[in-house]
Amino acid sequence: MDISKELMSVILDRQKNPEEGSYTNYLFGKGREKISKKLGEEAVEVCIAAAKNDKDEVIAELADLEYHALVLMADMGITLEDVEKELRNRR
Repeated sequence: MDISKELMSVILDRQKNPEEGSYTNYLFGKGREKISKKLGEEAVEVCIAAAKNDKDEVIAELADLEYHALVLMADMGITLEDVEKELRNRR
């Protein structure tokens, strides 16, 4: 299974079946504004790592960025397929 799909599956499961101590559930509980702020923070951290030319840090921050983007997508009812379709339309 594609790791993005697997991660999205876990996020959607947490949304339906909250688990005590889950960071994902913490984000859902705080709401879209918090999720959006975290997404923005991660985007900035990617840029800072890139400016420092730190490839390993960029990779780690991109992983954080993708995770937070997936949480936002789940919160808004957006699927990976929705995004893939948009990318195909742009191609």
